[in-house]
Amino acid sequence: MAETTKIARNSGVAVWRQIADEIRREIKHGHFKRGEKLPPEMTLAARFGVNRHTVRSAIAALTQEGVLRAEQGRGTFIANAKRLTYPISKRTRMSTSLAEQITQQERVILAHSIDKPSAEVAHALQLNDETAQVHHFETLSIADGQPVSMSDSWFDQQRFPQFDEFYKASGSVTQALKQSGIADYFRKSTLISAQHANGQDLLHLKLTPGAIVLTAQSLNVDTNGVPVEYSATRFPADRMEFSIESMSLNDD
Repeated sequence: MAETTKIARNSGVAVWRQIADEIRREIKHGHFKRGEKLPPEMTLAARFGVNRHTVRSAIAALTQEGVLRAEQGRGTFIANAKRLTYPISKRTRMSTSLAEQITQQERVILAHSIDKPSAEVAHALQLNDETAQVHHFETLSIADGQPVSMSDSWFDQQRFPQFDEFYKASGSVTQALKQSGIADYFRKSTLISAQHANGQDLLHLKLTPGAIVLTAQSLNVDTNGVPVEYSATRFPADRMEFSIESMSLNDD
């Protein structure tokens, strides 16, 4: 860990956020290991040339985001030194992807509605009928007690009239699609971007203002290439990373 680190004042980014980002970067690059104790607030304050209150704000943010863990009377420790990996491939399934990395996972349905699709959703699902409607689900995924993603997902309501019942009963998109007559499906495309967390992200993903989320806009299709699901999933950048798997030469 460097002895001194300059902070860019009047840069538009709060000083405590810059300190939090620097500590997070050092954790990512192996300067700290899981379970290791963070230096005292006074030491960090001297290093960054700030008061202890500013350092305390940075530590509080990282603690809320699950990067650090505070133990009364003992200090602050590194709680999460490694991101989960989300492989994106022809057969992307989030629950399967995380199964070998965690001990427990849960998907919570936050909301469901049947809506008229936006132009973006209608285009993705190839819905040209003006009377078309879609199932819209808002879900939260939790891994080992920590929220790791929030999703908005859309399905053609006319094609899958009972999808909401199947999904609520099983908690699995794959199972709900099977019950709806879709034996298999594939990832056709994924568009990844980065942005600041919005209000819903801050609330449900337990982030602090200024945190970055990675957004994956994805389209899944059936074996005939017809769209079955369009989704936008937001991942805390501190907790998840993407692995893009190359398709084999035999893949269509």
